[in-house]
Amino acid sequence: MLTDLEINRKTKPYPIAKIAKSIGIRQKELELYGNFKAKIDLSILKRIQGRPLGKYVLVTAITPTPLGEGKTVTTIGLSMALNRIGKKTITCLRQPSLGPVFGIKGGATGGGHSQVMPMEDVNLHFTGDIHAVGLANNLAAAYLDNCLYKGNSLGIRPESIALRRVVDVSDRFLRDIRIGLGGKDGGCGRDTGFDITVASEVMAILALTDGIQDLRRRVGRMLVAENTQGDPITAEELGVAGSMTALLKDAIKPNLIQTLEHTPVMMHAGPFGNIAHGNSSILADQIALRLGDFVVTEAGFGTDLGAEKFFDIKCRYSGLKPNVVVMVCTIRALKMHSGKFNVVAGRPLDKGLVSEDLPAIEEGICNLEKQIENVGLFGLPCIVAINRFKTDTDKEIALVKQKALAAGASDCLVSEVWAKGGKGALDLARAVASAADQKTRFKFLYPLDIPIKDKIRTIATKVYGAKDVSYEPLADEKIAKYTKYGYDR
Repeated sequence: MLTDLEINRKTKPYPIAKIAKSIGIRQKELELYGNFKAKIDLSILKRIQGRPLGKYVLVTAITPTPLGEGKTVTTIGLSMALNRIGKKTITCLRQPSLGPVFGIKGGATGGGHSQVMPMEDVNLHFTGDIHAVGLANNLAAAYLDNCLYKGNSLGIRPESIALRRVVDVSDRFLRDIRIGLGGKDGGCGRDTGFDITVASEVMAILALTDGIQDLRRRVGRMLVAENTQGDPITAEELGVAGSMTALLKDAIKPNLIQTLEHTPVMMHAGPFGNIAHGNSSILADQIALRLGDFVVTEAGFGTDLGAEKFFDIKCRYSGLKPNVVVMVCTIRALKMHSGKFNVVAGRPLDKGLVSEDLPAIEEGICNLEKQIENVGLFGLPCIVAINRFKTDTDKEIALVKQKALAAGASDCLVSEVWAKGGKGALDLARAVASAADQKTRFKFLYPLDIPIKDKIRTIATKVYGAKDVSYEPLADEKIAKYTKYGYDR
């Protein structure tokens, strides 16, 4: 059996200009980064702004195992399948961070016969967007420490500094450090640390912005510290917002690549779902929806986390409304949710996970049922895609289908895109196309004008199934502070 890398290298990519032409991107709107990847100039938005929007499809998942359940594989494969049935479809994905790439999780280009390419370029430096994000973040950090060293004209309280430096590798020995130990020539010591680059607020801003002027405003509003009176100090007040924006002038442009079946992919931005909102850029989606019949994108982690943020944050900011949700699940994950098995990344799977076990599925299916319910909270149809492994039995598949439909799923189909590429999801593609034509009543979970605690309670009780929410004193203190700053709206 060929490895993912061997499959990727075996497929000859088309020149990226050919991919761009296939979806109507003009040569002058394309900035080439070699023959097989490019950036899309934002001037295209003005030319296509009057066009009708395509259908918007979100791929999400049940609560995943540490191994992942195949959201990216399914997103890519479904897009290829939709193209196969005559729907001009564009995939929109987050770009990978080097931290996970060099860790157990690995890259973020799909797998098997459902991948994007060129794999090595995408997983490593790509077009340099993450490096630009890191530079912008670290420039602000340098400005902040320089202000402290040069007399502290802004009255910064060192212990209040919220901005940490970033690096795009998982270097745990930089998490907590002491800086400024330069003696009389450079000494201004304080405790701080490094985060991974994609955890920077700059990355979240890049994913949520709708243009260079909006980017400038958002960067300027970044909270970097507090002064001695307890008032917020922003990047604008620090005098660094303009320079940060200049460093991001190319990173703001979505990247264009292709799948193994030579269908278009826009891969742009990559905020983490557990820290930020875990979705690719609004700009990529806005462009793609005016160039294609369908856009298929994914949200990080499970439906309760990434999809909720996709709806309540990304869609709220973008004004875009999804048409249908695809819920990815695997038999092994459902068994794990029974509580009988433990999955550890990097270790062989428990033999029970790869043997038929209907009772374990019965006990773990509640996770799928709850996630289907969560999609329903937003007024959208949910199609379950079983990402099939060769060890899954027909009886197990039949049981999941029965339970999914009983829980309210519009349909439940097997996906075999890892093994077969787009051919492995033709039935799924037809079901998605049919569901996308139905009228939906998309809605947000909460209004913006309610207090922070009410928003938390709504999400906790409705999405996560909590009975109520209690707060430690530190949490109460932070909520009061954010409300005072005006961040509650």
